[in-house]
Amino acid sequence: MNDTFKYLVHNSEDEAWGMYLNVAGIASVPLGADYPPKGHPRGYNFSWENGRILQEYQLNYITEGEGVLETSDGEYEIKEGSVILIRPNQWHRYKPLKYRGWKEHYLGFNGNFAQNIFEVYGLSSDVPIIHIGFEDPVLHLFQDIFNVISLEKPGYQQICSGLVIQILGIIVGIQKNINSSNSRVETVIQKACLLIRENLDKNLNIEQIAEGLNVSYSLFRSSFKKYTGLSPNQYHLSLRIQHAIYLLNNTDLSIKEISFNLGFCSIFYFSKVFKEKTRQNPSCYRQKRKE
Repeated sequence: MNDTFKYLVHNSEDEAWGMYLNVAGIASVPLGADYPPKGHPRGYNFSWENGRILQEYQLNYITEGEGVLETSDGEYEIKEGSVILIRPNQWHRYKPLKYRGWKEHYLGFNGNFAQNIFEVYGLSSDVPIIHIGFEDPVLHLFQDIFNVISLEKPGYQQICSGLVIQILGIIVGIQKNINSSNSRVETVIQKACLLIRENLDKNLNIEQIAEGLNVSYSLFRSSFKKYTGLSPNQYHLSLRIQHAIYLLNNTDLSIKEISFNLGFCSIFYFSKVFKEKTRQNPSCYRQKRKE
């Protein structure tokens, strides 16, 4: 893709959607060139001396070159394959090294859904740079965004927001893998997940599972939650309720039989857990499905 950028407008409907795109661009900054390149609106342009504060989220994927980023929290090295993530109202400045230059692919976006993604997954909260390496799918998504905004057909903001979410999804996935980079522990968790899935009808002893997989219980439990987002017991319980929903929808088994088949100690406890997970008891759930 050649160097280009485009600033976009949005309306109240786009805001209600939850995410909208303000700008998308690609630039190759050669060795020794001034940064940022000329031609950007006043609110986006900045000098190294003053930096800038934006009222939007910014994502900048550096596919070639090196540089430096500074925020009010510190200074960070930017390497080839890095993604810079900036929050609204966050003072910052960044630039390529004079003797290296860089190639950047950047997006500016906003909305409640964008805010939720950044808050839930802690994007840029600690270190505003995530190294993802060369990710061809991300570059394809940038190309798709430019194909859409070049025409600006009705609904283009909604299409672009979906593409931005895909990019963020790839970044979050890579970040999770980085945080779970211990291959042995990852293998242990994968084996444990399979073991739990194969024993939905039993009350499992998680400490015994950890012992059987030759890992300490404390490490197993913390790693399991980091990997799946749930504790081992909650993971097991959630799968049992998912299977109970399937049985309620697709069989004529009584609620008592379903409770027994899934290893719950009593129908009362099964109903209590089911309601906690679905906000309705099993009989009401089945009845509503039939209506």
